[in-house]
Amino acid sequence: MMQHATDYAPVIVVHGGAGANELDKDGCLAAARAGLDALGDGGLAAAVAAVAALEDDGRFNAGSGAVLCLDGKTVEMDAAVMDSLGALGAVACVRHVKNPVWLAHAVSRTPHWLLAGEGADSLARTLGLPPSGPPGERALRRHAKLLERLRGKIPELPGIDNGAFERFWNYETPAGAAGSGGANDGACDTVGAVVRDASGAFAVASSTGGSAPSLLGRVGDTPIIGGGFYAGPAGAVAATGLGEHIVRHLLAHTVYRWIEGGVPLAQALERGVGLFEPRVPIGLIAVGKTESGWRSNRDMPVAELRHD
Repeated sequence: MMQHATDYAPVIVVHGGAGANELDKDGCLAAARAGLDALGDGGLAAAVAAVAALEDDGRFNAGSGAVLCLDGKTVEMDAAVMDSLGALGAVACVRHVKNPVWLAHAVSRTPHWLLAGEGADSLARTLGLPPSGPPGERALRRHAKLLERLRGKIPELPGIDNGAFERFWNYETPAGAAGSGGANDGACDTVGAVVRDASGAFAVASSTGGSAPSLLGRVGDTPIIGGGFYAGPAGAVAATGLGEHIVRHLLAHTVYRWIEGGVPLAQALERGVGLFEPRVPIGLIAVGKTESGWRSNRDMPVAELRHD
């Protein structure tokens, strides 16, 4: 865990997911720099730019690095944005968008706060947002590894029975026909960024390539306001980990309320992670009026930069 007392200068904190490889911290640093470069357009623009950089990186479970669903061909992604000035937008189960966070940002300018599935993909096409490419070799290898684990006795996710995926299988492809081999180390991570801008306003952006394994149409905490993200006059919080557990605690909003109530930011983050059993992967980043920091019960690549 790390935390920092700061002045009111602009600051951005970026994470690459609870359980992601610490060696990929350079990707978070590059994303934080991209966020700072966009800070002149406000905190939300900075948060979106940082998360878009992580989506483009390919090493994180978001955007071009999104995991494959159990059928070995479908990708379903979620993203969200929010700031303390009133912006709020999210997308769920999008399949054909290179940068879901850009689409979530676009939704924040529509009459709605959340679009899902084909409607969200259709909006992306209407706006001319770049489409996603085909799954890369890395995603295919991770999928092969996942299928091997599911055929064994190792639980992929805390509290999940591997056999449940076959019993409730809802893909067009028959169960067992998705290939012989397959991916991932039980990916359930998210990428995110929180920002305090020069005016003292706060912003958050998050994106995920989904959870593996999962049924078709699964939505975790990432696009759920108060679950995976929250921003208000007292700060901004982004969560990462296993969404089915995170939403039960409305984790981001819970931590935000503690910060708003005067709990030191480091203590609020520690308390938030402490709500979960150690076997559940959980990570948090946050910024407040005078502090910023992060906490995770797993390895979690993080970068923080301040604008002097």
